[in-house]
Amino acid sequence: MSTDTGSQNEALPVIERVKHELRRRQLTVVDVQRLSPAMIRIVLGGDELQGFTSLSPADHIKIFVPDGDGGIAMRDYTPRFFDPVKRQLTIDFAVHEAGPATRWALSAKVGDGLQIGGPRGSQIIGGSIAAWLLIGDETALPSIGRRLEEMQAGVPVSVVAAVPDRADEQNFETGARLDMHWLHRADPTDAVPYLEKLKTMEIEPSTFVWIAAEGSVARAIRRYLVEERGHPMPWLKASGYWVQGKADTVEKFDE
Repeated sequence: MSTDTGSQNEALPVIERVKHELRRRQLTVVDVQRLSPAMIRIVLGGDELQGFTSLSPADHIKIFVPDGDGGIAMRDYTPRFFDPVKRQLTIDFAVHEAGPATRWALSAKVGDGLQIGGPRGSQIIGGSIAAWLLIGDETALPSIGRRLEEMQAGVPVSVVAAVPDRADEQNFETGARLDMHWLHRADPTDAVPYLEKLKTMEIEPSTFVWIAAEGSVARAIRRYLVEERGHPMPWLKASGYWVQGKADTVEKFDE
């Protein structure tokens, strides 16, 4: 199946970049919930969230946690939900590796402190987008979930999400017209399950594709969609949210 690109070249999507004031905030854990075997939800609160701004589901903040050797490690996380009235920020932690952020999340309890920084800026995707295709692993679920919840009613969106097991699937409340596809995989660096699923799916004109997974997986999906399906580059954004064997590493392929 190939993508019909004819009408996609007439009106391109627009990515608006907005910068934010960069500052650190000292927050306190107010709630901890185990969403699934592979995901921990932590709600942070504090008066220092006054003025916090996150305009895009693809935003990221820095969290500062002990590195285990007496120092501090920084890691990127998606602001899953922000309540400006309660001054509470929700972050979902994917338990996919035994790094310092995962160790902190696994032991976090109400009353613990956490320092965050950012977001530095937001990239808002808009324009003449008729439909969405969101692809990712469990590290992408916070961004996927937030995007689904913030979408306008009736917008067609397909999601291909790979998680370790059925117990790691999540339910999202959305007014969008959602077509959800869960994949269960053992190896998070294997792109084959995604590619096999995508080969069975139509991609309509003016569909914006957003990809976030392990670096080599995101690269393989991007290559397949562009080279084999003919999906236009302006209609696709791909990122390696993490890279196997490399700490605190992300990959971006279209900037």
